[in-house]
Amino acid sequence: MRILVIGSGGREHALTWKLRESLSMEEIYCAPGNPGITQEGECLPVDVSQPQVILELARQIKADLTVIGPEAPLVTGVVDEFEKEGLWIVGPTKAAARLEGSKIFAKQFMQRQGIPTGRFVVADSFDAAVKALAGFGLPVVVKADGLAAGKGVVVAKTREEAERALDEFVRQKTLGRAGERVVIEECLTGEEVSFIVLTDGQSVVPLVPTQDHKAVFDNDQGPNTGGMGAYSDDSILDERTRDIILSKIVVPTLAGMAAEGNPFRCFLYFGLMMTAEGAKVLEYNVRLGDPEAQPILMRLRSDLVDLFKGIREGKLAAVEAHWSPNPSVCVVLASRGYPGKPEVGKVITGYEAAEALGGVKVFHAGTTFHERQLFTSGGRVLGVTATGADLAGAIERAYAAVGKIHFDGMHFRRDIGAKGLRRLTRAPERNNLPVRRVSGQCKI
Repeated sequence: MRILVIGSGGREHALTWKLRESLSMEEIYCAPGNPGITQEGECLPVDVSQPQVILELARQIKADLTVIGPEAPLVTGVVDEFEKEGLWIVGPTKAAARLEGSKIFAKQFMQRQGIPTGRFVVADSFDAAVKALAGFGLPVVVKADGLAAGKGVVVAKTREEAERALDEFVRQKTLGRAGERVVIEECLTGEEVSFIVLTDGQSVVPLVPTQDHKAVFDNDQGPNTGGMGAYSDDSILDERTRDIILSKIVVPTLAGMAAEGNPFRCFLYFGLMMTAEGAKVLEYNVRLGDPEAQPILMRLRSDLVDLFKGIREGKLAAVEAHWSPNPSVCVVLASRGYPGKPEVGKVITGYEAAEALGGVKVFHAGTTFHERQLFTSGGRVLGVTATGADLAGAIERAYAAVGKIHFDGMHFRRDIGAKGLRRLTRAPERNNLPVRRVSGQCKI
């Protein structure tokens, strides 16, 4: 089987790495890829911003399977184009991808379907948005409607900060058309959990739970980013909570999408806030999270292509997903200036020594190779990912690997996984919970 992965970040590196292990794989390509991905397969330096370009590339290399990493091609309808031609692609249709492509669509869908989420108001102008702020306490969340590469959400601690975000989004159009309409939303409190599933529209295979770290600095301080690290450990959710999430959030979401004529297939990401009233949905993503993909795929023991086949054939319920019981931790190394304007072009050293520690994989995100040297080329540069016999061991190994790597201006959070350690200290009996496969059937 010839496999094509679309994207250039850490998630796509992890996907290519895992797909390369498949017994079905004969040749694997990634477009446009990155220097780390060249160690897994052939990178094709093609601009894949348009669905038709991706379709033509798949034809040229005679891809049997195309896997889309980032959200933008899904939102613009690449899956629809492939399906018209009868070509196998992994991802939701354009209509289904609105769950991520439009925050307004997602919030109104949750409201229609009775899916627990925060109270919100939609505003179509700056004046309407400012007026809506009066109905919310502080802090308050301001969200741009469209895709904004992780920069469209502001948790404002003051009214002035909220109005400044609205001015940037709506008046100054710093996010382009993505910020023309906004959502004003109550700020939910609790711990965030990334709950990602694979689905064929009817059956559900939950992936192991993860917890992302969005704020740029330790202790969740500073502005939000695309993610400064994530960890996966079974203790994040006990089985009862996981079953409630499946029955009250996941299955109703899939049933609602199908009932509205937009059946959803493939990865669906539920960004949850575990509040005192239970889990509530912060957002949907219509693909694997990044950096969540890295620790998740480090734990996956099953053949990923087999899972994709289950989706294609509508027989996902018959496919077993097996996971390593060992926790995994991903620490993102970022450039100076991120999440603002990052400094790039800095020489990276020590990444090979990091992987030599064993139990470590360094996933590339913002790197470029020139004259036998690796350089930074983006805000999030590397995702240093490690496994361990327990969460403390995985954290220790990940940071030992981070200590081997250097580039000028490198910064990273030093508390990835710390919430998990505190949770285990509070409730040690939840450690080493058995991993089980859970299926949910939509009543359509």
